[in-house]
Amino acid sequence: MVAAAAAAAAGSGPGGGIEEGVGESSSPTRDAAAAPAGSGGSGGGGGGGGARDICGQVYERLVADGHEEASDPEFRDRIVAHFARLPHSYQLDINVDKAVDVIVHQKVLAEAKDPDRRPAFHVRFLKIEDVDPTYDSDASEEGADDGDDFSVRQDTAYTHIHEIVFSTIDKPKLLSQLSALLSDIGLNIREAHVFSTFDGYSLDVFVVDGWPIEDTDGLHKALEASILRNEGSWSGSSHSSAAERTLPFQVKGGEWEIDKRLLKMGEMIASGSCGDLFHGTYLGEDVAVKVLRAEHLNKNVWNEFTQEVYILREVQHTNVVRFIGACTKPPQFCIITEYMSGGSLYDFVHKQHNVPELTALLKFAVDVCRGMCYLHERGIIHRDLKTANLLMDKDHVVKVADFGVARFQDQGGIMTAETGTYRWMAPEVINHLPYDNKADVFSFAIVLWELITSKLPYDTMTPLQAAVGVRQGLRPGLPKKAHPKLLDLMQRCWEADPSNRPAFPDILAELEDLLAQVQGTSEKTTQEPKEDSGAKD
Repeated sequence: MVAAAAAAAAGSGPGGGIEEGVGESSSPTRDAAAAPAGSGGSGGGGGGGGARDICGQVYERLVADGHEEASDPEFRDRIVAHFARLPHSYQLDINVDKAVDVIVHQKVLAEAKDPDRRPAFHVRFLKIEDVDPTYDSDASEEGADDGDDFSVRQDTAYTHIHEIVFSTIDKPKLLSQLSALLSDIGLNIREAHVFSTFDGYSLDVFVVDGWPIEDTDGLHKALEASILRNEGSWSGSSHSSAAERTLPFQVKGGEWEIDKRLLKMGEMIASGSCGDLFHGTYLGEDVAVKVLRAEHLNKNVWNEFTQEVYILREVQHTNVVRFIGACTKPPQFCIITEYMSGGSLYDFVHKQHNVPELTALLKFAVDVCRGMCYLHERGIIHRDLKTANLLMDKDHVVKVADFGVARFQDQGGIMTAETGTYRWMAPEVINHLPYDNKADVFSFAIVLWELITSKLPYDTMTPLQAAVGVRQGLRPGLPKKAHPKLLDLMQRCWEADPSNRPAFPDILAELEDLLAQVQGTSEKTTQEPKEDSGAKD
């Protein structure tokens, strides 16, 4: 359903790790708004509301209902301890009328403490839902916006709805793995309620359809089988799938092989899940050195490394980070590119808290478009376009960087779903649908929104909540103070239907025209003589 870790200036390949550094199911801060819960699952906040003591209400309801555990004198303490492990948004998501859900969540979290039982999960049947054959969506019946198409249309007149609760150690790319398990057995995710405990565990509640009968035992066994089939993915992370072919390319020494004796390593700039990024010098030139960590070197990391070297060797453009060389011989593997002293646009906007003026914003956007036009002309899809992967040189020229998950469109095989980073990911990538370079255009729209607002997209939502929302048609709120032409372009770039999005050459032409207009207006204003305050009509 959704995937990918956030990245630092080094990107999401070796050397990443920036805005979603803890597990990807991490909940927003305590004062962040909770995502609205739809029908069927634990959500709804029935019988109370966030302002009241949901923990106490849950306890009282379980006692009143005569729950078998309620007679235990330590029962209340366990309920209080459970709520204390989870963020405030969990209370807002709980429906007191379904207080027994809390017991289920407790048990799954307890099972997850045993490494041999991870991911721990619980399956239950919710309901049979009638499907109107004239209706084009299986979106949740409560809280769904008009036009949502949140799950696969069923050919029958009804569908069975199940709930699956997962818990395991919270970690990057966990949600990608969980959603892959569900997809593996043909389940469609309708709702996702996602939380992280304060002691490092995940609690992920999925409402799904696609299991055609009211058979929780069968669904439980199917999930166990899927977990066994995908057992290797739990020990590491990958952007790749078996359906996507690796390039017919083996890294060999040659003209791009650097002489390590001439490489001088400086301070570390960033650290990620698979490697680190350093500032260094090579042949007297400032360089950025992305170094793979030996302990994380596996087939998937190696494939990303070789892919990035292969693509970087093939590109040369003012707005694409310049490749200098690579070290492909053990014991240390690294990629050397030009050093971008201006840092990333992510840092420029979110860490340095800059709000670009319209002219500067348009220049940034034009630079990105020129780089993306060049890549798309050569059949390269970036697949992780975001401000963290857009770097600036000393003159504030923006260049596209990080090609760890990029690929050639005609490379063969099926394009891997869930590649990129949650908040910038196109809906067709989230939805496991075929996609092409228009996925990069969607990501560019989110970058444009970031530059206009200086905010992180969907900043009150977890990454998964944001991705689920995008599936339903959610987009960042339109900024009130923005040039109307920019707003129009941005909305066309994030259209749900990729064919309705403009291509980068057309985007570039519009932005260049707008930049010329803005600069012309500015120059005209500057050149106009100031009115003499003493002049008379």
